[in-house]
Amino acid sequence: MRADPPPNDDKDSSVPDRSAGSPVRSSSLGDTIAGWSDREDEHLPPPDWGRPTGPRRTATVWLFAAFIALMGAGHAWLSDRLTHEAFLAWATIFTAISLQAMPFLVFGVALSAALTAFVPASLWRRVIPRHPAAAVPVAGVAGAVLPGCECASVPIAGSLIRRGVAPAAALTFLLAAPAINPVVLVATAVAFPNRPEMVVARLVASLGAAVVVGWLWARFGRSGWLRPPRAHHDPGASRWTVFRESMQHDLMHAGGFLVVGALAAATLNVMVPRDWIAAVADMPVVSVLVLAALAVLLSICSEADAFVAASLSEFSGTAQLAFLVVGPMVDLKLIALQAGTFGWAFVRRFVPLTLVLTLLFSFAVGGLLL
Repeated sequence: MRADPPPNDDKDSSVPDRSAGSPVRSSSLGDTIAGWSDREDEHLPPPDWGRPTGPRRTATVWLFAAFIALMGAGHAWLSDRLTHEAFLAWATIFTAISLQAMPFLVFGVALSAALTAFVPASLWRRVIPRHPAAAVPVAGVAGAVLPGCECASVPIAGSLIRRGVAPAAALTFLLAAPAINPVVLVATAVAFPNRPEMVVARLVASLGAAVVVGWLWARFGRSGWLRPPRAHHDPGASRWTVFRESMQHDLMHAGGFLVVGALAAATLNVMVPRDWIAAVADMPVVSVLVLAALAVLLSICSEADAFVAASLSEFSGTAQLAFLVVGPMVDLKLIALQAGTFGWAFVRRFVPLTLVLTLLFSFAVGGLLL
């Protein structure tokens, strides 16, 4: 009978026993401190290291509670101030601008979506001349066909660019459509009875400024200045799907910038005293510049601006014409819409160019006809 071998007394007792079948891994001081020495996996650091182990709902609840408390404190502090006459005037102007422009914005967005979904790109290439110099005046005259304000012209111009129309022609349409469409001209005739020269002056000055801006953009404009509008639908989608998705995106996008422009216009309208405006009515050149600046700040829809201009009877006819020509092409809500559609690099170049030319045409046409 074979005897068992004697135990090896020279074996180091610190060596772990492998008989249990457990894997052996040397542990370092860093592993022990981090709490990794008792892990079975080899991921260093472990996937959950550095993440909170408790529930995250506590922070969300406290943030919501703080937000509710802040709203309550703000209501208690501002409840008396919200009934001030200045605030009521601000709220009225903001609501009026938004409600006045929203129907035309919806109309423009719907028309833009219809152009994108149902009108093939080949049609635009056949209707609008290929050369920008010839396409610009055609697009300017086409602006007299569609009844809409500047809120509607921005999404339509973006849709034209997406369909392959030259940017200079689309921008000419953007400027001309809200200024010389039939609804605007009829409203001008009603606001200025027995003064048909005002209607003719508005038509000539607005169309001339829009066409010249388009020609200058075609000659000196750069493609990098204008952010091309992107299609927001699947290329293989049906036409009704394209229509719905395009309208949904453009309405949410342009509507947000319309609200921003209306907020700025209402704020400036309340902050600028009317006495300051009346004090410069007798200065020929300054009065034109003041009414042009007022048109930019007030951001009145082009279908209604003629009645506001007619109420400014203390100003000259040329100054009133500047109010009618500048407003539909350069105002705060239009700038916000253009920035959201074409980018701020475009706005920084297009808006000053448009403003200068509208002023020049107002001075020239007003001096000849008024």
